[in-house]
Amino acid sequence: MADPVKKVFRFGVFEADAGSGELRKSGVRLRLQEQPFQVLLILLERPGEVVGREELRQRLWPADTFVDFDHSLNTIINKLREVLGDSAANPRFIETLAKRGYRFLLPVEVVSNQRAQDTSSASIPNPVPVSPAAPQATIPAPSTSLLTSRDELPVVSHGYVRGLFLLIQIMYLSFYIAALARLSAVEQLLDREFGRADWITILLIASAALSIPVRLYLLSAVSFDVKGLSRKFLKLFPATFVLDELWALSPFLLAPQIGLGLALGITAALIYVPFAQRTLLLMRERSATAHKS
Repeated sequence: MADPVKKVFRFGVFEADAGSGELRKSGVRLRLQEQPFQVLLILLERPGEVVGREELRQRLWPADTFVDFDHSLNTIINKLREVLGDSAANPRFIETLAKRGYRFLLPVEVVSNQRAQDTSSASIPNPVPVSPAAPQATIPAPSTSLLTSRDELPVVSHGYVRGLFLLIQIMYLSFYIAALARLSAVEQLLDREFGRADWITILLIASAALSIPVRLYLLSAVSFDVKGLSRKFLKLFPATFVLDELWALSPFLLAPQIGLGLALGITAALIYVPFAQRTLLLMRERSATAHKS
């Protein structure tokens, strides 16, 4: 008789195979003992729901088993967090609810893995219906993106995320307004350093004119918790990235006053800020999802 269909749970770059009892990260098998793996499966079956400590005790240990339950369960959860790279203080995967239980934070995709088909198809000379590549579909390809995904971020207080994002928008607005207010001084500096640099002045004015409405939109959207903002920002990100990297060079306009070294250091920091904005909005979305579940 063929084996029953086994479930495979995917979350982020991880995959838990209930049939084989294996936990894999980007296709690489991780060492995990049986009881921590069973607890992980219980949490993955009900993502976003609180699984009580008493329920875990009943499913892990029979009624006639004598064990220091609290210590054993804490040890199991700690082993799980160690394998997943998680933290109790700043959880990304498993959240502890004091005296209640645990909750799995990430969205989980459930697929099936029919191992019985592999052995049965081997006896058929030309197994047309079953594609040889089908069993590999349950193994996620390693992520090649250098940018952080939402599932890789911790759950952080919504207020902290919003406050930092608003400060970034105010910083950029200050840059634009200050540069436009002192446009004549900027023109004199550019002429002194580069000769007739009318094209730089035009570029500065045009980029500021485009960027100011974007910053005002982001300020209002975050202030009023507009839904789907991270998705909209990701669509704008290529354009805003170009503008932000252009304005990252603005400290060099102050090089005569602050020195070339400090101007270079500030520019290096500003080059990173566009990526920080993207990360903060993804953290905002991740925190909102976690608190709703």
